[in-house]
Amino acid sequence: MRIVRFKDVDGNVRFGSVESKAEAEAELIAGDIFSDFELTGKKVAIKKLLAPVDPPNVIAIGLNYRDHAKESKMKIPDHPVVFMKLTTAVIGDGDSIVLPKEAPDEVDYEAELVVVIGKRCKHISPDQINDYILGYTCGNDVSARDCQLRFDSQWARAKSFDTFCPLGPWIVTPEEFDPADVRIKSILSGEVMQDSRTSHFIFPIPELISYLSRQFTLLPRTAIMTGTPPGVGFARKPPRFLREGDEVIIEIEGIGQLKNPVVKE
Repeated sequence: MRIVRFKDVDGNVRFGSVESKAEAEAELIAGDIFSDFELTGKKVAIKKLLAPVDPPNVIAIGLNYRDHAKESKMKIPDHPVVFMKLTTAVIGDGDSIVLPKEAPDEVDYEAELVVVIGKRCKHISPDQINDYILGYTCGNDVSARDCQLRFDSQWARAKSFDTFCPLGPWIVTPEEFDPADVRIKSILSGEVMQDSRTSHFIFPIPELISYLSRQFTLLPRTAIMTGTPPGVGFARKPPRFLREGDEVIIEIEGIGQLKNPVVKE
């Protein structure tokens, strides 16, 4: 199932199911998608797709692809590198990534597979994770590299400017999506920048979710960004950062495309 969160023509926020972006209507979901829910058979017009989840926390992983660690000139980590993004950074498919006045010059893209937690969990084993995952979506860990690498001593500001966490376009449920080996790409204004597979993870999804559950209670709706492959802008020669007028597409096999234009603040 592909679960969308959307506004209807009256401005109500609803959850529904679609097969593709070409559909102007979604089949409404009754109940709580983080508890018990079912399809109603009733179709409702989609006025605007929203980020498919409104997360209480966004947990992100750095350096989860060996080649990305290498291009970043950092050692292969022995355990997941964990950081957070503010939830005010979350936007949906079609929304604009805004180059902030405070740091507009070195804003970078990062294609990521995102796990959406469906049930509260703590201390789960790798073989239990499917009992706690609602599904998967595309994400873009937008990053102000000057803030991250030169100006600040930690990553919070660099990763959390408003609009720096696009998610979408929908959540694909686990019965229709296996994250172990799928293609993941970023396409910047028509040029493929990142092109890899999730089989290149240093820490595969089961190991990663289990690890995080041993550190924190994972709440329903939590979005977990699982790391980006090589090809990011700051590591290119010359570097390629986001500019006004660009369009960033994150494409994941079996999920689809997350598209966002780039504008100046």
